[in-house]
This record gives sequence, C-alpha cells and structure tokens, in this order.
Amino acid sequence: MKSETVLALFAAGAAAAPSTKTARKAAEACSDAVTLDASTNVWKDYTLHPNSFFRAEVEAAVENLSDASLAEAAAKVADVGSFLWLDSIENIAKFDDAIADLPCENILGLVIYDLPGRDCAAKASNGELSADELDRYKSEYIDPIVEKIKANPNSAFALIIEPDSLPNLVTNIDETACQEAADAYEAGVAYALEQLNLPNVVMYIDAGHGGWLGWDDNIKPGAEELAKVYKAAGSPEQVRGFATNIAGWNAWDLSPGEFADSPDGQYNACQNEEIYVTKFSAALESAGFPAHAIVDTGRNGVTGLREEWGDWCNVDGAGFGVRPTADTGSDIADAFVWGKPGGESDGTSDTSATRYDSFCGLSDAYKPSPEAGEWNQDYFEMLLKNAVPAF
Repeated sequence: MKSETVLALFAAGAAAAPSTKTARKAAEACSDAVTLDASTNVWKDYTLHPNSFFRAEVEAAVENLSDASLAEAAAKVADVGSFLWLDSIENIAKFDDAIADLPCENILGLVIYDLPGRDCAAKASNGELSADELDRYKSEYIDPIVEKIKANPNSAFALIIEPDSLPNLVTNIDETACQEAADAYEAGVAYALEQLNLPNVVMYIDAGHGGWLGWDDNIKPGAEELAKVYKAAGSPEQVRGFATNIAGWNAWDLSPGEFADSPDGQYNACQNEEIYVTKFSAALESAGFPAHAIVDTGRNGVTGLREEWGDWCNVDGAGFGVRPTADTGSDIADAFVWGKPGGESDGTSDTSATRYDSFCGLSDAYKPSPEAGEWNQDYFEMLLKNAVPAF
C-alpha cells in the first residue's frame, strides 16, 4: 500500500477525540498475574499506555502555547501512548509514577537505554557510564529495573532494548569509541535480555532503520549481530523481535522512497520501513532470531525534509505521525508505536555545549534546540501543526 492509502485507513481512528474516562484502574487493582505469549502479537490485546511523564509534559505545553487556537488539538496528544525512556540510573525512578495509573488493558512501554559508552558514534546522547562500567550497568541499572517489574506481576510491559547500540557495532566499528564499547555493548544487551526475560514482558531489540542497516551490505551482518547477542543471552523466549525507526523519520510505505533517487540509492533496496522490516526479518530468521517488529511513527508524518538520509537531529518541518496501532497491514510488523516522545529534543544546537553534535547544527535541523531529552516547546508546536493525520 502507498502512504496515502495507509493514512486513509487510519485517519478516522487516529484523529479521534481523547478518552473521556476519568478513572483509571490502578495496576495493583488488577487481580491476575500477566503472562505474555511472545510468540503472538500482544499489541492486539493491549494498548500502549499514555504514560504519566509524557502526559505531564504535554499538559504543561498546552499551558504555554504560543497559539491558543492549538489548545484543543494539543490536549489530545496527552492521550497518545508512548514509550518512557529510562535513560539513566536516576530516571529509573520514573517507573513508579508510570505504573501507578496503568490500567489492566494497557501495556507500559519502556526504553532500556544506558549502556556503558552509550551512543558511541554521536555526542548528543552520550550516557553516564563509561565503556568500562559494565558492572555498574548490571547492578545499578538493569537489576533495579528487573526488581521493579517483578514487583508488578499484574502489569504488562513492552521493552525496547538499547537504541543505536548493536547497529553501531555493524556500521561504526571503525570509531575508536565504538571499538572500546563493543564488548560492553554485547555483554550488556545480553545481560539485559537474560534478566528482563520475565513472563509479563515482551522485548524488541533495536535494529536502527532502513537507512542504517537496510543497506545491501549491512542487512546480513546486522541480523547476525542481533542473533549473536540473543543467543549469548540464552535465546530468551520473551524476545519477540526488533524495533525500527526509533526516534527516526522514515516513512512506513512511501514509494518511491525518500532517497530512492540519490546517487547511492541503488545500493539500498530498503527505501521505506515496510521494505526494511520485510527484508531484515528474513535475514533474522536465517540467523535464528525472532523476526517481528515494532515501528516508531511518532515523528514521521512529513517526509522530504532531510538533505541526507543520515540526518537524525531535530529535523525541521517534521510532524506527528500515525498514532499507535496494531493495524499495520503487515504480518511482520506487530505495531506502529510512538517510541520517541515528540517534543523532547534529540540534541542541543548550542555549538559551545559539551554534548553538541554537528548533526544538530545542520541546515535541516531545527534551531534553537536544547539538550537531548529536554522539552522544546516550539518544536512540539511544529509537530502538532504538521501532524499527519491531524489531531
């Protein structure tokens, strides 16, 4: 299907008014322990939870709109389910508020993101742990998250495991920082998979996107890298597959693809995420890895904005995309999700900042922008105005 077809299918439901329910059934009120069958698509039974942290960010944004006419549409964003990023040891504490209002029919999405030497090929989202602090990652980061999930057996959790980590080992291993972090990446992800392999959890390992591992020369090595770590973890049964386009901009089924006519487009057959999911899934199956996917559509409502496919930081002109749904039209893609909370920055545009990355200063990057993860009110309003379908 072409993109316009998909949008027509989803527009009515995606643009619906926010829920009028005022009472949420707290997690502790759910009477039965949750057991998720990772051999099936759990998104057909559960709705991605609109977590309280993003809700609070959006509600604050509504109070600070530069254009009051956007208020009604902006308020609806708070009711959209999105993943909560546990991106530091300190931010594990966000779990407690997020679980407090989780109804039994929802699944709480969490991004596990604090590897030693994190984001080795970029500066904007470098983490708190150095490449030689694997023990801290295990004991101070993964273990506390495991304990919190175990303490909530009646709640369902979907986890995205370490965005950008294993893909960096495939394409950026020539970087010194990635070489230094490689062992910690593989051991850390394996430990996370092994320890988080709990009955009320379903996991998806990050696999970049079509413009990253989708290149003809990268698909097989990418699949083999994910499979290697999965097998090192003992092939955990709660791993459902892989996550794509997390915090990304690629269209699901735009044809021809955004960069199909670029000089090197002939070397990448995965010109949209639908093609990438299909081809990468086949490579994963051959490598012995579960081959279903979730795809981030949180900010991919507008295409044709980037000068280069690899431009990843705060893309100017972007818009919210299709709302989370299990109706993807694909047997391989379990769900469209909002992985990156729209409005939170990808990285600072301040050239004097320690974590400044040159990608955040490119001509197709929105400026000014704050540090990664911080709220950018103007960017949120832009995403809202350019949302496809509209709110």
